[in-house]
Amino acid sequence: MTEHEQDPPAHGWDAIDAALAPIYGAQRPRHYGSAIPAMLGGNDPLQGISAYWRDAPVPHWHFVTYGFSELYDKESDDPEVSGFGFELSFRLAADAATDEPPMWALNFLQNIARYVFQSGNIFDAGHYMNLNGPIALENDTKIRAIAFVEDAELGTMQTPNGRVDFLQVVGITEPEELALMRWSGRKALAAFGERLPLHVTDLARGDLLADPAVAALLEQGTREEGSSTGFLFVDELGWERHKRLLRGDAWSLRVGARQVPVIVDLLPLRLPFERPFALIGRTAKVRFVPGRTFSARVDGDDLEVTLDPASVQALAAAVPPVAGRYTLPGVPELTFEVVQTHIRNQQGEVVETIG
Repeated sequence: MTEHEQDPPAHGWDAIDAALAPIYGAQRPRHYGSAIPAMLGGNDPLQGISAYWRDAPVPHWHFVTYGFSELYDKESDDPEVSGFGFELSFRLAADAATDEPPMWALNFLQNIARYVFQSGNIFDAGHYMNLNGPIALENDTKIRAIAFVEDAELGTMQTPNGRVDFLQVVGITEPEELALMRWSGRKALAAFGERLPLHVTDLARGDLLADPAVAALLEQGTREEGSSTGFLFVDELGWERHKRLLRGDAWSLRVGARQVPVIVDLLPLRLPFERPFALIGRTAKVRFVPGRTFSARVDGDDLEVTLDPASVQALAAAVPPVAGRYTLPGVPELTFEVVQTHIRNQQGEVVETIG
């Protein structure tokens, strides 16, 4: 990436600069523009990333992206929203003696942009994502997932091209990610914010759930309110219907071992609260709904499974994250087939096998 020279008119770009000016005044940021942005055929979706230095509340770099929103002329059909409707920020703890922000952070934000531009999936406050490894690949850090909050200082702005929310990327541990799933992403992140001023990501920190006060607060919220996670994307998912003479149909669900602990953890936090829960795979979808007795029905290419409270509670003990076939006690019509999950690196090589 090279230093970016802005070509006027850039109403959206100017609006981002104007939002940052009251915070950073005359500070000149380290700005990194794409030599050839994606709009001109390059590999970088973002046109630029600025990094501002902060001494408080802890020394850190404050990164802000340019490119998720419409920086120049209005192109999208929605006059109320600019582009994807957001720009990302990222606050990364750093040594006060540092002169330059780390390049991995810039590449990391570009990788998030690639996901958004290629998939069309957009983020909102309370969302989260597992990274399948450490946030900084060469760093032995416990930060292996991310979540999104509203940037406490930048918030939302109106531009000539529509509204833009500043969403801040927050690095979290995998147990913290599960805590977000089990309760509410927004509420759990608010609880974390008391220990993470401005939600600064610190690669050297430990798990916040090791703090008994934090763990107790999240457990109370989960117990009283259940989970706000209505669906889970899974790598491995399938289902089959088996015809049986005189005994009705039987069903088998195929899931990856990696997702089993989350599935058996979330179902008791959804169905007893009269909330459905869905698993979404590449080619299949299974929707669980609460009921008094087991039943299953096909809806197009999807399967809907009704589970009674006793079966939901029996899941954790009956279906371990180990490859094999498991039947729920009292529900002989339903079998879970657990298969191994293979974690691969960016080169496609298997680096870990679960189950």
